[in-house]
Amino acid sequence: MAVLASPGPKAPLGELSISGQVTVNGQKALSGGTLFSDSFIATLDRSSATVNISKMGRVDLASNSNLKLSFTPTNMIGMLDSGSASISTLAGVSVNIITKDGSIIVDGTQPTSFTVNVVEGKTIIATQAGFAELRSGSVVTRVGAGETATTGMPAPQGGGGGLHGGRLAVLLAAAAGAIALGFYAAFHNNDLNFNGNVTVVSPTAK
Repeated sequence: MAVLASPGPKAPLGELSISGQVTVNGQKALSGGTLFSDSFIATLDRSSATVNISKMGRVDLASNSNLKLSFTPTNMIGMLDSGSASISTLAGVSVNIITKDGSIIVDGTQPTSFTVNVVEGKTIIATQAGFAELRSGSVVTRVGAGETATTGMPAPQGGGGGLHGGRLAVLLAAAAGAIALGFYAAFHNNDLNFNGNVTVVSPTAK
């Protein structure tokens, strides 16, 4: 008797929207291209990239950023080597963003929006909606909406008080502004639909 296995959940795909010079897995990327899980995204100077993942959320990368992005239907994992990434997710999607000196965890119980910056060896998180956890060594800091936190600090500061220096304040303000429109669109439409032609960008072999 033949036994037919039920197909598992269909793997989500991301759609790229870029400005300037962006590479995926070392190859030049174009707007409208499809991003597969386990892809490396790099933005050059004065360039940016947005990845829309249907029914999950979106990731915005600022200039001079390097991110490996992986995702399943309910989980998003990123390794941010440098630069800045803004992430917004729907409820039911957990997130783990790993940096050199810490990680940001979102449990997926509610829609969440936050910005991660890697600056001078430190990880800085600013949460716009929901909450996230900043983990560094044995220290776990809960960062709610409107709060920021930095690795090496025991507690977040409200309203951006945890940022040191005008340059970091401007960086977070710009990233927070970039995510605001995407966050509104994601959670009011409850889905992300894409139009136009799609160019497939396949990940290179590891």
